[in-house]
Amino acid sequence: MKLYDIAEPILKNLEVSPTLSLYINLVVNLIILGIIAYILDYVFKKILIVCLAVVAIRTKSSFDDFLVANKTAKYMAHLVPLYYISKKVPLVLDKFVYWESLFTKLVKFNIIILSILILRSILNALRDYLKLQPKYKDKPIDSYVQVIMITMWIYAFISFILILFDTTKTTLLTTFGSVSAVIILIFRDTILGFVASIQVTVNDMVRIGDWITVEKYGADGDVEEINLATVKVRNFDNTTSTIPTYSLISDSFRNWRGMINSDGRRIKRHILIKGGSVRFLKDEELEHLKRIQFISTYIDKRKQDIDKFNSSNQIDKSLSINGRNLTNLGLFRKYIQQYILSHPGINKDMLLMVRYLQPTEKGIPLEIYCFSKDKKWENYEYIMADIFDHVIASIKYFDLELFELQPAKNQDDFTL
Repeated sequence: MKLYDIAEPILKNLEVSPTLSLYINLVVNLIILGIIAYILDYVFKKILIVCLAVVAIRTKSSFDDFLVANKTAKYMAHLVPLYYISKKVPLVLDKFVYWESLFTKLVKFNIIILSILILRSILNALRDYLKLQPKYKDKPIDSYVQVIMITMWIYAFISFILILFDTTKTTLLTTFGSVSAVIILIFRDTILGFVASIQVTVNDMVRIGDWITVEKYGADGDVEEINLATVKVRNFDNTTSTIPTYSLISDSFRNWRGMINSDGRRIKRHILIKGGSVRFLKDEELEHLKRIQFISTYIDKRKQDIDKFNSSNQIDKSLSINGRNLTNLGLFRKYIQQYILSHPGINKDMLLMVRYLQPTEKGIPLEIYCFSKDKKWENYEYIMADIFDHVIASIKYFDLELFELQPAKNQDDFTL
């Protein structure tokens, strides 16, 4: 006697009506099918989990450890009872054609979903494994996984419709073409995120760990995560900013990776010198300034060149404006340049200069442009502060004045 025919002879002996006998037999068969499926699931789950755990312990690779952590064996074990059920449904429901068709579709739905879950667990394990590898540590692995999963869910959704309505792929694609505008409208953000994620990855615009600044979203810090929809940034004040992935290709942002990978971090800052304090220097003043070691040799050489020029051109030096002359601002600029060249925190192999910017109503901007050796934020700020401490304190030795607003008698007015 077959397993699924146990109830039928018993019901005949009890002289149960054929209709009631048919339904009771169905219930009994479903219970038997459920018990067998549960036993198969339990047994194979134990076997696969134990086997994978043993393999994970004995191998050096951590990939199988992540497979265990993401419950891959558990999902794979569920396939065995589902496969068994799919084979026995025609036998159990042979006299219930409608229910057989419905139940078969339900089993197929479960197999598709379970296959997606198995794939997801494997991809998650692969993602966790690759994040530990130095080669892939800065790559947006989450975006890759999400793209694959979206593709698989789209395929699963199409399969659901094909199974549910017993239609063909051609008919389904034709229908999708008719409602494509609605689909694009509904999934606009997802589509934009998908496109942006690919462009960001292909063009290597942002990596995990990059320091980026996105003023529009108030983000200024290190990239912690890049996925299909958002980019997670840990700001330097320990807050977190979430930026739409699409904004990285539609809006402007600053990536500091080039600076970090270079040999120095740029210092570009200026001070404002009062224009009225700039003047020509007399010989006795030059003698006094020669005591400043950084420019002593420079003053001697420049004075010789200037005197030679003025003498050969018979310049009338009764007025300082005639001919060539040294100015207090020019010597101060040269002094700052020599000071920066001697500073141990500055990279001498990169661009270094002290220059004037366009004069403004607030004075003459004297800009220092150079690169610090240390790129770490706090050390960089210390080096820059150290330089400007010295620069500001040195101004008075050249009889120059730093611009600053002075409050007038009337509190609403200010004078220089």
